[in-house]
Amino acid sequence: MGRSTSPRNVASAEEPIVYVVDDDASVREALRNLFRSVGLRVEVFGSAPEFLQSKPPDVASCLILDIRLPRQSGLDFQTDLAKAGIHTPIIFMTGHGDIPMTVRAMKAGAVDFLTKPFRDQDMLDAVTAAIERDRNSRNEAKIHSDLRARFVTLTAREREVMARVTAGLMNKQIAAEIGIAEITVKIHRGHIMRKMAAKSLADLVKMAQALDIQRAPPQP
Repeated sequence: MGRSTSPRNVASAEEPIVYVVDDDASVREALRNLFRSVGLRVEVFGSAPEFLQSKPPDVASCLILDIRLPRQSGLDFQTDLAKAGIHTPIIFMTGHGDIPMTVRAMKAGAVDFLTKPFRDQDMLDAVTAAIERDRNSRNEAKIHSDLRARFVTLTAREREVMARVTAGLMNKQIAAEIGIAEITVKIHRGHIMRKMAAKSLADLVKMAQALDIQRAPPQP
């Protein structure tokens, strides 16, 4: 196995949390001690409902989930979490793993699938990867949210112009298409660049792609 990233380094930036859901108290305690030993915050639960009743803070996290839980399998719980819009990265663990279980878990977005007994380092490596995935996902969501917030400050006309500018139309073409003067298009472009905090046309095009802005077809 190659050199791994230390979970302690992962924790230093924003104090991520590792959640453990397992009905075996000895497993919960062993994992609690493992994660604490490398400086990670950890919360443990004996069942899925117990976890759902908690109110996790808005920080990077991951979920260590036993595949066989009382009343509901970990795989079914994974499905329920997705339906509820909870996308915390999941690491499954089981003493009874098989290929169909692994395939289903990974296809549904699990980070890893560890068979008990597993090496401590394998679990720590999986947690490091899961926390990094969640941190990246949260960063991307924030960037998109900020981008959307800037976009809603544009006027309806500025949005029309932005859609055409980022589709590659020249000022003269935009002016003819929406029925305004070319100088007015230039003014709108200046306002758009400022409001969107775009450094260049290429930057603005990337923003339009991220926001899925489509140019409306020209009126006949």
